[in-house]
Amino acid sequence: MHTNFRRRTFALATLAAALLAGSGAFAQDKNSIKVGVSVGNGEQIFEVVKKVAAKDGLNIQVVVFNDYQLPNAALASGDLDANAFQHQPFLDNQNKARGFDIVPVGLTITAPLGFYSRKIKSIDQLPDGASVGIQNDPSNGNRALLLLQSAGLITLKPEAVKNNNATPLDVVTNPKKLKLVALDAAQLPRSLDDLTIASINNDYAEKAGLSLNKDAVIKESPKSPYANLIAVRRADKDKPWAKRLVAAYQSPEVKSFIETQFKGSLVPAF
Repeated sequence: MHTNFRRRTFALATLAAALLAGSGAFAQDKNSIKVGVSVGNGEQIFEVVKKVAAKDGLNIQVVVFNDYQLPNAALASGDLDANAFQHQPFLDNQNKARGFDIVPVGLTITAPLGFYSRKIKSIDQLPDGASVGIQNDPSNGNRALLLLQSAGLITLKPEAVKNNNATPLDVVTNPKKLKLVALDAAQLPRSLDDLTIASINNDYAEKAGLSLNKDAVIKESPKSPYANLIAVRRADKDKPWAKRLVAAYQSPEVKSFIETQFKGSLVPAF
């Protein structure tokens, strides 16, 4: 009896361990996830991503944000499983400033930045003393200043350019005496009537009815280093569902949709 009891106990323990291992694998390879995206083109692209992922048995619930400061906080707190709205310099800055431990798992699109205006049709018409809106977050503000420099409107301290952390304090020359106005990214489209030109991220520009190819008076090259990415918590970076999400986004169907729908205003980065 004693031997049989020990055998039964061992068998039950083995079965319990197998069940626990199986449940752990199931939890890691969950089939339903929440992904945060920014308003506008991110929503459109993820409608296609959702359909591709569904073929692989992965259900994606898309959560739309109107503020760049919120998706990483939601991801870090566990309200999201992933997000897809930012480039690496923005993520690096948020991790450093807010103590997040969020990592990239795959590239999505490059969204060239543009300066827009309701007052001029060409950058050659920019008057002296013009008010120029730029983003007030460090990574996009730096990006806007670099774009102004590439257009020959200002020059920046070489060290700030090298470190990708330029601010208006790093402007060395400003021959047109431009007035740099730093605002929240979401406010810039609404401030166009008060500014001569403004740097506006692609998703906010699209929401405001602005086209990079038709309306921008300055725009980045499509080969800009600011490729957007899918991000997750570090603990999830090797989970099977994360790899399935990236595979769905980087599918031929999604690539074709981006190229056809956005005609160069967004470029696949994969």
